[in-house]
Amino acid sequence: MEFKDYYRVLGVADSADAAEIKKAYRKLARQYHPDVSKADDAEARFKEVGEAYEVLGDAKRRAEYDQLRQLRASGVGGRGQSRHYSDADFNRQFGDFFESVFGGMNGGMGARGGRQNWQAAFDQRGQDVTHPIRLTLEEAVNGVEREIRLRLPDDGWNPGQSRTRTLKIKVPAGVLPGQRIRLAGQGGPGAGKGAAGDLFLEVEFAEHLRFEVDGRDLKLTLPVTPWEAALGAKVMVPTLQGAVRLTVPKGSTSGKKLRLKERGLGQNPAGDLVVTLELVLPEKHSAAAEQLYRELGQLQGDFNPRRKLETSD
Repeated sequence: MEFKDYYRVLGVADSADAAEIKKAYRKLARQYHPDVSKADDAEARFKEVGEAYEVLGDAKRRAEYDQLRQLRASGVGGRGQSRHYSDADFNRQFGDFFESVFGGMNGGMGARGGRQNWQAAFDQRGQDVTHPIRLTLEEAVNGVEREIRLRLPDDGWNPGQSRTRTLKIKVPAGVLPGQRIRLAGQGGPGAGKGAAGDLFLEVEFAEHLRFEVDGRDLKLTLPVTPWEAALGAKVMVPTLQGAVRLTVPKGSTSGKKLRLKERGLGQNPAGDLVVTLELVLPEKHSAAAEQLYRELGQLQGDFNPRRKLETSD
């Protein structure tokens, strides 16, 4: 039979690694695929490329083939003289090799098992793609529909190339920072009959003017007046779900923390909103207000918040 140089068929050097061989195979398989190519010899070339990959794409078969190729090049055959074997000599000495690869079809691609093997390599699932999506806290809590533009692999045959794609997506309510949202089949396209990959959206949060994120909880600093803290009060507090009324306990101090249950992030259950009180004085006082402070100081004359600092060791 005619000896085939599979390296030449794929257009690669005999030193090519597995990745180079696979890349060359997929490029040529696409070029000569009967569904793509209009050339008269497309089917034959397609089968020849698959045959080459069936051998060179398998480490064990490639090693056996390389030995065969070296022997043929050296001219050491059954008779030890000619550099080229007759069909009879070649089949007698190396028929077992082709038997193992092509099921006794003498190099033809009619063997069902062999064809299925390289066809499986030809049909490749598309690449999974990860893309960040930046949300406001309001969008994270309530959900949002968004149109995004991203770059995806052009197709399964040319992984190094890409194209821009626009998608309309729906982000569910209650997502958390770092969460991945899977969109099945929206990633890179597959090769041959391979399925498309998936698109994974990685959730990021934009900085908020009022709230700070702490895991599933939100943190808010709430200014209160001295008299609200001293006497207690009910004040309105902003949350991502709308303003709610919060009770400031009588005698509260600056730095006191109050917790509003399930007013944070996530779902089932949501985190909390942790409110830290901050006492704030008016920038200016009227004469009457200053007089009231003097009277208060006289009434609370024994109160000294710095007493602990003045105590000697």
